[in-house]
Amino acid sequence: MAGRWVEVVRLEFEGTRFRDRALDVDALAELAQFQRIVAETAKALWLTNHPERQRLPRRFEARTRLCLRTIESGSAIAPLEVYLDEAEPPEFWGREPVEADDAIGLAYDTLSAIGKEANLPERLPRQLISEYAKLGSALQEGEAIEIRPPRKRSLRFTRAVREKLVRLAETPHRDVVTLRGEVQAADVRAKQFRIWVNGGESVSACFSEDQEEIVTTALRDHRSIRVRVTGIAEYSPEGVLQKVASVDSIQPVPLDQPGFDFASLPIEDVLREIASQVPESEWEELPKDLTSSLDHYIYGIPKA
Repeated sequence: MAGRWVEVVRLEFEGTRFRDRALDVDALAELAQFQRIVAETAKALWLTNHPERQRLPRRFEARTRLCLRTIESGSAIAPLEVYLDEAEPPEFWGREPVEADDAIGLAYDTLSAIGKEANLPERLPRQLISEYAKLGSALQEGEAIEIRPPRKRSLRFTRAVREKLVRLAETPHRDVVTLRGEVQAADVRAKQFRIWVNGGESVSACFSEDQEEIVTTALRDHRSIRVRVTGIAEYSPEGVLQKVASVDSIQPVPLDQPGFDFASLPIEDVLREIASQVPESEWEELPKDLTSSLDHYIYGIPKA
């Protein structure tokens, strides 16, 4: 397939261990962890930007897969590239690696904020902090990784920065959450209820006076009504949802109301899969003016 390689970031390993362009197995593990950070960040950003979708587009992971094709001189410089398949329809994928660039940019801003002890970027999914904290686990005293995205200054990642990340990863955190599930119990005095969500987990949440009727009705009619809850949730250091600390909205969702199947394939993926099963010879037999003379070929109406 036609395509091209695009460099998205450079990682330079500093230290005597990396002289003469040497990358030992531990350093390769660092590249693998950086790849995981970029991949997981890209997925989280895409799903956040497309709340109506719960499935990544086809070939999404391929567009965020970092590859090392050469090691340049210096301590050891690893230019990381992604492969862009030019055969992908332009209306579906852009001609630039925006998914990888966005994820690397957020990773860069996050690591920079950690080093400066500044606030983390608001876009960062807090459950990914534990993945970021695994970067640099093989670094020895005096070593560092220089991270160089295009058009940005080099960012120096050291053991000291990693230690800050590890401490942060061990701290519970809060983040925005949207849940849909069944109300299992409600305490009107304490203004709290429990919601059973997909996967079998039960989570506690609070509600206001204005939301009490929605909650109690959903509890009474739990066989036919679910609720959609949005708010701020508390997560464990491992990223496990603990409770919904504050609720912005609670909406009833009747079970008999047909809704969108978030697990279904996007229509463009369905059409692309169908088209891929048609032999190329069949496509070549289609009239060149099919779209402009559709009525003629379907109903026999004379061409205009």
